Amino acid sequence: MLRFAYYSVIFLLTVPLLFGTAIAALPAFGYFPSLGSNEFSLFPWRDLIEVPGITQSIMVSLLAAIVTPLVALVLVFLFLASASGSKLDVWIRRLVSPLLSFPHAAAAFGLAFLIAPSGLLSRLISPGLSGWERPPDLLIVNDSWGLSLLLGLIVKEVPFLLLMSLAALPQINPAQRIKIARSLGYAPVIAWLKVVAPCLYPLIRLPVLAVIVFASATVDVALILGPTLPPTLSVRILSWFNDPDLSYRFLAAAAALLQLLISLAAVCAWLLLEKLAMLLWRFWLDSGNRASAESFFYSIGRCAMPSVLLVIAGSLVALLLNAFAASWRFPSLLPTSWTLRHWTSTWNELLAPLANTLVISISATVTALILVVATLEFERRRRIKKTTALWLLYLPLLIPQVVFLFGVVVLAESVHWQANRSLVIFGHLLFVLPYVFLSFSEPYRQLDPRWSQVASALGASSFKSFWRIRIPLLLSPCLTAIAIGMAISISLFLPTQLLGAGRITTITTEAVALTSAGSRNLIAVWAVVQLSLPMLGFMTALFIPKLLWRDRAGMREIR
Repeated sequence: MLRFAYYSVIFLLTVPLLFGTAIAALPAFGYFPSLGSNEFSLFPWRDLIEVPGITQSIMVSLLAAIVTPLVALVLVFLFLASASGSKLDVWIRRLVSPLLSFPHAAAAFGLAFLIAPSGLLSRLISPGLSGWERPPDLLIVNDSWGLSLLLGLIVKEVPFLLLMSLAALPQINPAQRIKIARSLGYAPVIAWLKVVAPCLYPLIRLPVLAVIVFASATVDVALILGPTLPPTLSVRILSWFNDPDLSYRFLAAAAALLQLLISLAAVCAWLLLEKLAMLLWRFWLDSGNRASAESFFYSIGRCAMPSVLLVIAGSLVALLLNAFAASWRFPSLLPTSWTLRHWTSTWNELLAPLANTLVISISATVTALILVVATLEFERRRRIKKTTALWLLYLPLLIPQVVFLFGVVVLAESVHWQANRSLVIFGHLLFVLPYVFLSFSEPYRQLDPRWSQVASALGASSFKSFWRIRIPLLLSPCLTAIAIGMAISISLFLPTQLLGAGRITTITTEAVALTSAGSRNLIAVWAVVQLSLPMLGFMTALFIPKLLWRDRAGMREIR
């Protein structure tokens, strides 16, 4: 059974993605028997080249792919360099998991309500500082070069890279390295950047590459914050895929393959930047400079994470205000009246998507957790090295969703599989599984093996020792992994939209669909509901261990 689970995880992390990508390539070259095309051709590529604005779409996707990880990584490293061991560091570490649970769509809506010409920031400075009595005629959200899209992606990816960095730091013993550098006269921040950063980056390279791929091919965030004339390539692919004229499937397939090439090009460009950065870093190390720019790096690092938190907090406030506002004219900072009408009028429409969201997220997360626990137990008993297939965990994150999901849909249609909830759960499982594994694997592996040895010495079987000793000791990290898995599932838009053929509605798909509706109040209601579900999951994960182990302080300290 354990062996089956181990190989099932490998299967799920490889076969659907690689096979789906291969299937997606066939219509891109004109081969699509279901639509009567049985010969290979280049006409989809000729049509793609002639699409108006396609170059602009490609450039925005490439810009997002390079700038997002670069800015996010710089902010994370400067924060760690300037705040490690401080009270700010402890405070941020406690918030990083809940920040990661903030769904992309809800974060994008909140940011749009914050930075829009009539948004919260404009109201905050009007009319006293700006002199605006009316919203300024500025294209801030959906600007043509995707600057608001970049801001939204950076704000979301900073917590992710911070979490990955915090998980990797213990492997390189940063405190000892900094002590040695400090004894040689290096200032604290400079010491961290010179002796810790070069060792930390290789450990988080895969998460950084995952950020590159996601930023280049995001759909939900691009629909909300990205440019519209023309939109990003990923948004165009979804539009062509959903077009009632099925001949657009060829164009969508070619564009999906082009999206894969763009993501690969962005990754290659990043690897070249790595080489350049390595040369500059070595030159900086050889210079022996011990304190230059210390105060500059310290100031940016100390301001970086609080600034991200302020943007996220402001986005949340903007969502809540719009969800309960009745009358709110510019430039008033707060609504002049409040109402629950938006909630009561939407409640009946919320029930079915809410039920689908809970069923899909719970099913995908529980399935992922069972597979992960069985795999880790198999590793422990067989003493398999944890680095054997680490890259497989990132495979669903390193291939653009729109590429392999397109192939999965084509395959499902070819064998006459109807779009249903089970297919959507399977699609969510592909993305939930890596996050559950990454969040639960280290606590599972680091649990003191002497607990199981004592249980075996007292005559307990392996099965009994697992359920009575190992699982209770790992209850807190297990619940945290469940909360993270559900948060990821709740935020997924594209797998639900494509694999459900638009017939399986969730909170996320309905919220994104309201983008074109123009009603801020209704959008805010759906976004608040979407945001509340992961938060409730994390609150439950924190509350249950405290309730169960209220008389056992030692059990509550296990993380």
